[in-house]
Amino acid sequence: MKKNTNNKSNSQDATQTMTVSNASALVRLAAFLYDALLMLAIWFVVGGVAVAINSGESLGHNNPFMPSVMFIVWVGFNLYFWRRGGQTLGMRSWRLRLLSTTGKPLTLTQCMLRLVMAVPAFVCFYIGYLWMYIDKKGLTWHDKYSETRVIQEPKK
Repeated sequence: MKKNTNNKSNSQDATQTMTVSNASALVRLAAFLYDALLMLAIWFVVGGVAVAINSGESLGHNNPFMPSVMFIVWVGFNLYFWRRGGQTLGMRSWRLRLLSTTGKPLTLTQCMLRLVMAVPAFVCFYIGYLWMYIDKKGLTWHDKYSETRVIQEPKK
């Protein structure tokens, strides 16, 4: 029985010709909400550890330690997952992937720029995300600024 030695090249050709589209604003929001729930759970654990370290006492309302730690955890979470494979857990659930528009692997700078610009894009009544419907390439503010894009992978 002769094996088909062209399986690998056929699958590579299929992958190269497969078209992917930018993720819609609604799907991005859904992935964000998934990640927000996960981040909330992580923050509960971090808060529990902080209270345990402080002998079971609250850290106080004016203590800048907890907001700073929570911010660092949020930044670290996104940078870790974006750099590791271009997907957070929420993005994976919705088959989204972060890619560089240059075709190179995502850099730490791109991920940081993306994170910094995503905040005003979201806080300004989601206008930065809705910008994709105006932009010719379908990119959001933070996509454009960081030279990245979020695609929705096809179902397998």
